[in-house]
Amino acid sequence: MQSIRAESLVRIILPALLLVVLGLFALVASANTDKTPIRLATTTSTDNSGLLAELLPHFRRDSGYQVHVIAVGTGKALRLGRDGDVDVVLVHAPAAEQEFVNQGHGVKRHSVMYNDFVIIGDAADPANIRNSQSVIEAFGRIQHRGSMFISRGDDSGTHNKERSIWQAARLDTAGPWYREAGQGMGRVIQIANELGAYTLSDRGTWLSYRDKIDLELLYQSDNRLFNPYGVIAVNPKNYPDINYQGAEALIDWLTSRRGQQLIGDFKISGQVLFTPSADMSSLVNN
Repeated sequence: MQSIRAESLVRIILPALLLVVLGLFALVASANTDKTPIRLATTTSTDNSGLLAELLPHFRRDSGYQVHVIAVGTGKALRLGRDGDVDVVLVHAPAAEQEFVNQGHGVKRHSVMYNDFVIIGDAADPANIRNSQSVIEAFGRIQHRGSMFISRGDDSGTHNKERSIWQAARLDTAGPWYREAGQGMGRVIQIANELGAYTLSDRGTWLSYRDKIDLELLYQSDNRLFNPYGVIAVNPKNYPDINYQGAEALIDWLTSRRGQQLIGDFKISGQVLFTPSADMSSLVNN
């Protein structure tokens, strides 16, 4: 008789416990899905390299926030922030980023990571830039030879870096050898590959495309090619509907020990693409 009563209690209690557990799961899921998605404007390099695809699922599990990514050039990313069309920007043009903050469009710039730029081109290297002593000399050899060079031409961080090198070298880019694509880094690498041309690329995107193309890395390791990335929340004083809480959550996570470790652990073919720099803010001034 006692056995029968115990079985009856089990039949009654187990379904009730199951409903409680399912209810708790539903509450957790609801709490996560109720969070307003974060709109992130970022560079094509963070997207093309595969970094965001690696990081954002971890961030969503840790925070409950979903991130909608808009991958464009740095110039356009900052314009989207200025116009209140996104909540946070992750870009790589320190001077433009600081101006964005100084003008009141962003709250504060936080260093996240860095890598560097490289010059890639046809293995034949018609301008012989492999033997250059500086990136200035490498660009000079390309211009002097009239070898084809594909520029991003999109006001991105990479485009800004490239223009600064031409200006520092006091070189004129007028001529049929210099072509502006107005495209993201991945597409520009593909165009350069199709035409056997030179181009300037961030190392991360180059590594992610290296096994898909015939171009080779021909020049690297000049201090002028340093490439720092910063993240900035859009100023909620300008746009009250900005998801500032979500933007700050993403910034805090990217600059946390966990976020920084995941960035440093991200590799392609055994090579690290980005070096964490949350505790190295002074690097942007070097």
